[in-house]
Amino acid sequence: MRSSRIQSSTWYSASSSSTFPRPPCLTSTSRHCRLSISQRVSRISLLSSCSSGLSKTQLSVSTQRNEQNLLSVGVGADALVTSNAPGVSNEPLVAEEKIGVLLLNLGGPENLEDVQPFLFNLFADPDIIWLPRLFQFLQKPLAQFISVLRAPKSKEGYASIGGGSPLRGITDAQAEELRKSLWAKNVPAKVYVGMRYWHPFTEEAIEQIKKDGITKLVVLPLYPQFSISTSGSSLRLLESIFRDDEYLVNMQHTVIPSWYQREGYIKAMANLIEKELQKFDHPESVVIFFSAHGVPLAYVEEAGDPYKAEMEECVDLIIEELEKRKITNAYSLAYQSRVGPVEWLKPYTDETIIDLGRKGVKSLLAVPIRFVSEHIETLEEIDVEYKELALESGIENWGRVPAVGCEPMFISDLADAVIESLPYVGAMAVSNLEARQSLVPLGSVEELLATYDSQRRELPPPVTVWEWGWTKSAETWNGRAAMLAVLMLLLLEVTTGEGFLHQWGILPLFR
Repeated sequence: MRSSRIQSSTWYSASSSSTFPRPPCLTSTSRHCRLSISQRVSRISLLSSCSSGLSKTQLSVSTQRNEQNLLSVGVGADALVTSNAPGVSNEPLVAEEKIGVLLLNLGGPENLEDVQPFLFNLFADPDIIWLPRLFQFLQKPLAQFISVLRAPKSKEGYASIGGGSPLRGITDAQAEELRKSLWAKNVPAKVYVGMRYWHPFTEEAIEQIKKDGITKLVVLPLYPQFSISTSGSSLRLLESIFRDDEYLVNMQHTVIPSWYQREGYIKAMANLIEKELQKFDHPESVVIFFSAHGVPLAYVEEAGDPYKAEMEECVDLIIEELEKRKITNAYSLAYQSRVGPVEWLKPYTDETIIDLGRKGVKSLLAVPIRFVSEHIETLEEIDVEYKELALESGIENWGRVPAVGCEPMFISDLADAVIESLPYVGAMAVSNLEARQSLVPLGSVEELLATYDSQRRELPPPVTVWEWGWTKSAETWNGRAAMLAVLMLLLLEVTTGEGFLHQWGILPLFR
């Protein structure tokens, strides 16, 4: 058996083993979950079960939500969740309903002029930059300040990949392929794209959904693993939109919060890895290097974000699939894209690459495990920055697995996930699936936020006590003091009309 906890100090072969204590399943009034974990548990023996507390009468939400459509998969040791969508028939699976699927994604600037306003939208999100309650009124001024300072460097990055992010074009293509797959499976659904930080904004997608008269909506974040900083942020926005709109309040919906464990995704990723390995002269000696987007450590340890656990399980499932194909390469998992003075999930990608070079690794295959579309963090951060770092660290052969994009197996399985969720649209997370399907089961926007993002805008600060010396706490407080000093200098310059920002021509952007 292999370790489910992958650290920067060690890179693992498929035969390594250690204990992996999994977090207890979070509960809500509509869901009771149970994890079965032995003292020394292997990933494949970890089973969990979730059962709804609803009665049979409550389960009969409508005649369209009948037992023939309800998904029923027995609890077992099978690692993957296989598709259980009904077979193709001549009749639509949901009659007299207008089905919509809302794909949620980050968004990205389409040209260089979009970079600064995109960064503003990003840093204005409290889930990206957390400020204490006392300083929350500074969220937008701080976002403007940071976006202006970071825009020049970010523009260089986007210029190096063609002058803008390809994310929207790829996401639109995924939406179209998903629509075709659903129609081929006799589900005449419309598919919408809603971006969090750039066009088409989620609000724009919701307006189109209302115009089209959608009556049942499946919300599908294009993040394989759930995190309160990505899926959670988009769901929080949806909650605020739903709350203020009578049409949306009455529209039935459900959310597929994560799908990292689905067979189509896992096999599509394994296919891409296997294909890229064959490009090396000695494929068996290549270390498979999974790089995931990081999140602040406090989100996981204090706010209960399941992201780290889902990411580690996702890597395990892919490695398990590769083993079935007699591919037993060493592998590692690290986290990239950290910003600011706070501690993020470790091990860090850059430090891990250096460490692997020191240990004599000569061939490395990078796998962007968090991303299903190419964008700045794959095309520039991984392909340019981390590749250069790897070569400088003594790694001689570098490869990178492409994002899963519109791989047919992946898209078809996403369509099956939508179909399987339809019986639960409007229900209270009703599911007799094994909890292994996801650490975050199906639910409505309100249920998911209440359970997995209960602190909402009051996400905890990374450190809450003062410590002296070169400690993580001291670094955090030093960062806060520096941020406060910058804000004071900025205020002084705005009031006096003099200073280096005026001289550099930056300040007029704030007027």
